[in-house]
Parts: sequence; structure tokens; C-alpha cells
Amino acid sequence: MADGLGAGQSFAAAEFGVLGPLQVRVGDEAVPLGTPKQRAVLAMLVVNANRPVSIDSLMGAAWDQRPPSGARATLHAYISNLRRAMGDAGIDRSVLASRPPGYQLSISDDQYDFGRFIAEKNAGVQAAAAARFEQASRHLLAALGQWRGRVLEDLSDFHFVETLAAALDEERVQVYIARAEAEIACGRPHAVISELEALTARYGYREPLWAQLITAYYLADRQADALDAYLRLKALLADDLGIDPGWTIRELYERILRQEPLDARKAAQSHAEDTIVAQSDNAIRVRGPAVAALVGADGRRYALAGSATRIGRSPDNDIVLSDAKVSRHHAVIADDGRTLLITDLGSANGVRVGGKRIDPSAKLRHGDRVRIGDEEFTVDTALSEH
Repeated sequence: MADGLGAGQSFAAAEFGVLGPLQVRVGDEAVPLGTPKQRAVLAMLVVNANRPVSIDSLMGAAWDQRPPSGARATLHAYISNLRRAMGDAGIDRSVLASRPPGYQLSISDDQYDFGRFIAEKNAGVQAAAAARFEQASRHLLAALGQWRGRVLEDLSDFHFVETLAAALDEERVQVYIARAEAEIACGRPHAVISELEALTARYGYREPLWAQLITAYYLADRQADALDAYLRLKALLADDLGIDPGWTIRELYERILRQEPLDARKAAQSHAEDTIVAQSDNAIRVRGPAVAALVGADGRRYALAGSATRIGRSPDNDIVLSDAKVSRHHAVIADDGRTLLITDLGSANGVRVGGKRIDPSAKLRHGDRVRIGDEEFTVDTALSEH
């Protein structure tokens, strides 16, 4: 349990949810959360659980970056209303408290669905890296079970929800991939084929999903389907994006053509190990309201504060770039407290990380170079004061 939380049975029963409609429950009872703007404020606090969220960020979320005069007083009223609603439901009011530069919701990871999702995901990856694939599959399935629908679907009219949902959905795709890989490593390729067929139809450009589908077909003695899936992917990428499949999936195709054996267990373990290394490289320990930044060529720092930082030409973005090659809403950088994930929001000219165009997302590490339009930035996750 997080520091500073009150004790008691009623508090322990509190459950917060953002992987679907926003909800707070005590046992079987839903806590009334008030108006849409008040709910948006709580949503920002939940997705940033155990970290302070600035007053400016909360007002920006509730009023789509255009807070009117008097918004600060209204925000304080929203916080008071939320604390009262929680107290009336038997939740210790101290879970929502003032914390410079704004407010903080202090709850344990197992009290909110996104916290459980991340915990189960990480446990699954760790198990796969240790070649415990049955255990990995159970953890990853539990992670996926935390989702009740689209992220904050009852608040979809708020701009921050659109960008947050895109980033969290990418996290879910990665778990789908990891679980399919674990199931295949357990010798159950048939069990994931239907799900992978649906996922590749929905996320057509995600080559790792196609790689798992092709592998599952091949190991289920459906070689013709495996080869056909590769050709469908190749045609899709050529027609829509004018590119060829990447080297990894091309090599898989060639191995299937040669009817070579595939070591699914070794591949799953290796991929899990790579994921752990990437998570370690991207780990960010919070010591202040802005622990990461994009640094422009002129040395200007753009803080990455809160759970999502929006980048584009429109003035309602968090980082506004006056570049004709930058789309109005070009990209978003999501921070879940562990990793930074940049997502291209369907921009005309794309986002490049390390010189390569992302499709649609990529994890960011300290020192990575990010190009948006004609602007180039360096990722700085150093925690020292500037």
C-alpha cells in the first residue's frame, strides 16, 4: 500500500478503473463521480496515480487546454466534491490530497486496473524470460482481463482521452503479442490462431502480430496459410504505405519456404529478455513534476509532464510547433511512470526515431533523436535539475 494511505476495511475495498468507463467502486457499489469535467479531473489523477499532477495539467484536461477565467476555483471545487464523494462511500479522504504543484491520488497498484495491468504484464514478461511459459501466459491473460472496454470511453469527448487511449492501446497490443508467443511456446499454436486473425485485421500494420500468426499457422501444420498471410501483409504494406515488410518477418517467410524448424521457445524467451532490457533502459523514477524532456537543437527544453504530452501545430497541444510540415495534432508521448511511448497520430509526414519512421509507436530511451517535421529533438530522461 502506498505511503500515507489510511487503514481500514472500507478503504481496502476501493477500486479505481480507467481501462473502460471511469469507475470507482467500494465492494459492489459504484461511487457517484459527478459532472463530466469533474470525472475528467479524477481520470487524470488515476492514470497518474501516486504522482503529483499539476493544477495546469488538470485544468488543461478538463477544459481541453482552454481553461476559462475562474477555472482554478472550479477545479478546487471539483477536488472537494470528489473527496466528499469518496468519504461518503467509506474511502479515506486522504487518498486525494494536495501535493505541489497540484494534487495526487495515492493508491496501491492493485487498487486500479491499469496498475494491475502493468504488474501482470511485467510478471508475464519476467516469467517468459525465465522460460516459464505456462506462468507467463497466465499472467499475460490476467493483464488483458483488466480491460473492460475502450480507455475512458465515457469521457471520449475530452482531447486528452484520445491521445491517452492511443498510447495505452499500444501497450495492450504488446501484451497480446507476448501472450500469443507464450501460448505457441507451450505447444498450443491452434489456441491463438483465431485471436491473431482478428488482431491482424484490426491492427493491419503491426508486423509482430503477423509474425505470431504466421508462426502459429506453420506450427499448426498450415504452411499454405502461413505463406498466404505473409503475402497478404506484403500487399497491404505496399498498397497502403509503399513499403516492404521488415527484415525479421521476411526471414521468417524464407525459413518457412525452406521448411525449416522453428524454435518457438527460444524465440519467446529471447524476445522477453529484450523487453526487460528495454524496460530497464526506459525506467524513470519520479523526483519532480517533470522528469523527462525533449531538447531542441537550440537547447530549448520541452517538459514531458503528466501522462500524455501532445505535440502538433495547433495551439491546443502541449508542445506547439510552428512548422508547416507538422500536422495539427501530430504525435503524443505517453508516460506510464515506467516508459515513454511516442505515437504518431496519423500525421502527414510521420515521426522518426533514430532516423526510422515509426508505425505507429516506439518506446523512447535517453538520448534518442526524434524528428517531427523539420524539428529535431533529443530525449532527456536525466533527473538532475536544469
